Amino acid sequence: MQLAIFAFLAAFVLMSSLGFLLFYRQTTLRRLSQVVSRADDASLLGSLAPPPGSRLERLVKPFQKVVPRNSADVSTVQKRLARAGYREPSYINIFYSSKVLVPGALCLFATVTQLYAYSPLFVYALAAGLGFLAPDFWLNHRISARQMQLRLGLPEALDLMVICVEAGLSVDKATMRTAEELRISQPAIADELSLVYLEQRAGRPRAEAWKHVGERTDVDTIRSLASILIQADKFGTSVGKTLRTHSEALRTRRRQDAEEKAAKTTVKLTFPLVLFIFPSLFVVTLGPSMIVMLEGFEKYLS
Repeated sequence: MQLAIFAFLAAFVLMSSLGFLLFYRQTTLRRLSQVVSRADDASLLGSLAPPPGSRLERLVKPFQKVVPRNSADVSTVQKRLARAGYREPSYINIFYSSKVLVPGALCLFATVTQLYAYSPLFVYALAAGLGFLAPDFWLNHRISARQMQLRLGLPEALDLMVICVEAGLSVDKATMRTAEELRISQPAIADELSLVYLEQRAGRPRAEAWKHVGERTDVDTIRSLASILIQADKFGTSVGKTLRTHSEALRTRRRQDAEEKAAKTTVKLTFPLVLFIFPSLFVVTLGPSMIVMLEGFEKYLS
């Protein structure tokens, strides 16, 4: 039994290491090359290149067509993967393959550890269900994490854009320069700004490019920024003042959100306070007196 568990853990660590090397080796090399070379357009194109999933796709190719899918589902999954930062078409096949491989791995784990002995039908059904839903949970977590990175990095990006615009650069060049400067500290917002710049270079209007980034990220602050830039471009107002005002508003909103969360902590502490702390206090304070009372009753009864 212990040997089987050790063999399964060793195989799991080996597969995890293989996946780590396939996903992150190219990312590390790309970041090192970006630090060394500072070419404008070439660096933007390099920053937009996600980790290649072609090798992993070849490994999981036999499983990608097991789960039925239509064009609407594929489009929805593609949008969710893009919000998480995975834009290559190969990641769609990897996602659908994981819906087959993860349940199989969990069922294999239940078999190796003999968990099925308690209730085979329940254990295997639970393993298959959790394995099928696990990729969706993981993708939702990645989307939430990236959206949080975008919210946190947006005020810093706006400050840099204000500096560039007030220094005499156009909005397009300011966007490109901001993406270059934030590529290491804020890679998520730098990635989106790079896409905006490249879309404008490809001929898409500025208003449409900024509207597209708001729809692509599904972040309310970026959508409001896109609306503000579109209005500033339409009515001819100062872009620098507009960006500075929006940056200050974002920082004020972040401070208010922190104060709101701090005010909610007292209510959230009520449950652990009543369930864990109060019983301990009762035991500490009333325990000795209860012992003395019990000893007194025993002497009285005897």
